[in-house]
Amino acid sequence: MKKIESFQTDHTKMKCGIFVSRKDAFGQTTLTTFDLRMKVPNREPVMDNPALHTIEHLGATFLRSHETWAKRTVYFGPMGCRTGFYAIFEGDISSAEIQPLIVEMFCFIANFEGDIPGATASECGNYQEQNLDMAKWEANNYLKVISEPKEENLIYPK
Repeated sequence: MKKIESFQTDHTKMKCGIFVSRKDAFGQTTLTTFDLRMKVPNREPVMDNPALHTIEHLGATFLRSHETWAKRTVYFGPMGCRTGFYAIFEGDISSAEIQPLIVEMFCFIANFEGDIPGATASECGNYQEQNLDMAKWEANNYLKVISEPKEENLIYPK
């Protein structure tokens, strides 16, 4: 079997950031998958499930409600390794181009107050596993890196 692109990136050299994971042709359009890496792989504790779950709910709600990006949002969800999220958008987009949107989304998460969207028994298969305080803490930490990213936070290591 062919090794998928994300497994070909040397995770021992990776930093936190916003990375283009892949670009795929889908008919006449391009889909760009972003690796929103919130934790340094294999060197930093991963996110706990309740915080990850809350970020997923808030991030998906933010993107699918965004005035400009809602119609271009294909997917937002967590990585199985719990070190970040994948976001897929319609279009041929660079990390630098998407960075303002990702900052806006994580500011929304860091400052969110109130009931977590979709966190009821009728809306979610595991609605009780949420932690808004930890989600906000994780969002604030990520914002420290992505608000003024360096090249190492926007381009995968070689």
